[in-house]
Parts: sequence; C-alpha cells; structure tokens
Amino acid sequence: MGKHDINAFLGGATSFVGRLTFGGVVRIDGEFDGEILSSGTLVVGSQARVTGRIEVGRLVCDGFVSAEVSAATSVAIHARGRLSGSVYTPSLTVDEGGRLDGAVRMGEAAEAAPALAAGTSPNSSQKPDHEA
Repeated sequence: MGKHDINAFLGGATSFVGRLTFGGVVRIDGEFDGEILSSGTLVVGSQARVTGRIEVGRLVCDGFVSAEVSAATSVAIHARGRLSGSVYTPSLTVDEGGRLDGAVRMGEAAEAAPALAAGTSPNSSQKPDHEA
C-alpha cells in the first residue's frame, strides 16, 4: 500500500474526538478518540493513539489501539503495534514484537458487533447481565 493509495490522513500533531466514516484507506498518525466505521482499511501509524470503537474491513496496527475492534477481513498487528481490547475478525496476524491484550473471537465479522456490545461470544448462550 503506497502513499497514493491513502484517501485521508490524520497527521501526528493532530487530535480528533468524534466519529469517522470513510471509504478506501485512511491513515491515522495522531490521536483519535471515538468511533470509526468503514468497509475500507484503517492504518494506525507507529506514533498514533486510537481509542474507542473500530468497525472496519481491515485494520493495520503499527501504533497504539485501545478499542473494541471488529474487522470484516483482517487485523494485522505489526512489530511496534499494541492493541488492547476485544477483537473480532476472521484473520489475525501478530508480528514478532507486536502485542495483543484482550479477548479475541475468530469468525464472521458480521456476528461481532452485537456479541461484543452485549459482552458475550457470538456462539454463546450467555445473556448479558442486564437481560438475565
């Protein structure tokens, strides 16, 4: 993926709080807190800090992510990448040196959002505490 493939860019000296929706590829090198929704690719650069909820087609993590993550295609955590939180994706790659702290569910990403939000596994018969 080259720099000409990127549709939008949040630079290193930038911080944003809110909701981001996009198509194609977006790279974040700054700070983002909120919700990211896309069928495209989110690239989290080595100096980036992203917190909140992420629902994308593909996540490439080379920075710090603390979020509930649902990726329809794949999640890749590179050597400098740190991901803390719940992850739901059919394909997960963690390079040597990369770190993942949290719950991981492998399967169809479409099942992820309701299950993660409810705090249960998509294949579980558990009900969230508020429905018990």
